[in-house]
Amino acid sequence: MIGKISAPRGEHVEPLIRYLYGPGRREEHTDPHIVAGWRHPAELEPPLRADGRRDFRRLTGLLNQPHAAMGTWGFDRPVWHCSMRAAPEDKTLSDDEWAQIACDVMHRTGLAPYGEEDDAVRWVAIRHGDDHIHIVVMLARQDGRRPSTRNDRYRVRDACLAAERRYGLRSTAPGDRTAARQPSRAEAEKAARRGLEEAPRITLRRQVSTAAAAAGNEQEFFARLRQSGVLVRTRHSSRDPGQVTGYAVALPGDIAKGGDQVWYGGGKLAADLSLPKLRQRWPRPGAEDRFTAQERAAAWEHAVQTVDRASAHIRELLTGSDPGAAADAAQATSSTLHAAAAALGSRVLRQAADAYDRAARAPYGRIPPPTPAGDGLRRAARLLSAYGYITSDPSFRPLALIVRLAALAEAVADLRQTQQHAAQAASALRAAERLHASREFYAAPAPAGHLPAQPAAALADAGFPVPPRPVSAGPHATAPPPRTPPSPRPRPGQQPRRS
Repeated sequence: MIGKISAPRGEHVEPLIRYLYGPGRREEHTDPHIVAGWRHPAELEPPLRADGRRDFRRLTGLLNQPHAAMGTWGFDRPVWHCSMRAAPEDKTLSDDEWAQIACDVMHRTGLAPYGEEDDAVRWVAIRHGDDHIHIVVMLARQDGRRPSTRNDRYRVRDACLAAERRYGLRSTAPGDRTAARQPSRAEAEKAARRGLEEAPRITLRRQVSTAAAAAGNEQEFFARLRQSGVLVRTRHSSRDPGQVTGYAVALPGDIAKGGDQVWYGGGKLAADLSLPKLRQRWPRPGAEDRFTAQERAAAWEHAVQTVDRASAHIRELLTGSDPGAAADAAQATSSTLHAAAAALGSRVLRQAADAYDRAARAPYGRIPPPTPAGDGLRRAARLLSAYGYITSDPSFRPLALIVRLAALAEAVADLRQTQQHAAQAASALRAAERLHASREFYAAPAPAGHLPAQPAAALADAGFPVPPRPVSAGPHATAPPPRTPPSPRPRPGQQPRRS
């Protein structure tokens, strides 16, 4: 069961009621009727006129009465609309079952708790298809108070899970706040008009994740974002102007209708990308974070060993009594994936890192305590990121890391499955599939004429970390392009560079 609250809210209820009783955009609305409401459905059903059309005047008048009585105290946008849909393979629910689901939604959101029908908001649930209903609410209580919609999306998710258990429907993921914020309809349509492959919110989330994985501290994080072409705005404390308390990012050219730059706070991109939570990833101030000569000279081999140890750590905890102790390693795996994708300039690995996104997060935005396995993965990510700016050696060494990363993603999938986090498990499995798909390219011999890898001595003498080079701020600007000349055949999944 999926429940979706429309945003922004509506100003007038009449157009929505007429649409729900109409034929639909593709004649998909059949037998529209009210199954539940603040009164008995039979009392609220719009009557038929002599010409066969519905008369909505009484229904809309009753819905509007409490809001009209509030005057200027009422909401400017009082129409709350939520659609509830069952999976295609689920059984067809009866009107009474849909009515129970709608009443449960109204109770859990606090808009119309059980026993307060005469004091709460006025609402109706309209069914015009076998697999879904629409709940229409006027946000004005009959006792003259303004209702609260706080956390309404999470309460609707709770009602969906309850309906799944009650009626044996297809099970979906809980509302544990691990999903990243998705672009709104307006953002998606704006990106399509500009010819972008994805909304700026998604591009920025990837670039922030990549910069956070590569950085060892706050200053380096902001420097990497700015030098990659992302606009950065920091927020300072009102008590201590020298203290940075947050940040926002934007893409050049992403302008609102009024001409202002569109900014996204880190916490609005994903729950784990706010500045306080990013600070928990980085080494403590004063902690030694320099790489040894051996680590710098054998970056890929060091990363492979680190990933192997992390996989073994997760597998060991799976068989023990505390699988939750592997949460830090699961989160740090995301950093390693983003860093490897940036170092190799690989679109396939970038897709794997994007697919893994939700698997990294603990429920309700919690940041797990650091562990040696997680710290090792984050350190390997910083090493790979620095290595990627020094050399673009397309030898066989990355293949071993990709194979190990696929095994690590599968271990995380098993971990999330054990924890009964279906959505995170599915994300980890999708990442593993993409990593396995990328093996074919890296297993092939390097094309003739490629630039030779720098000798180990040169890498060992290089100062780490190095400042990143500027890259384009377009939708794929997550890593500098590889410095190998173009081969006769393009790499799988790689787009040609634009001039």
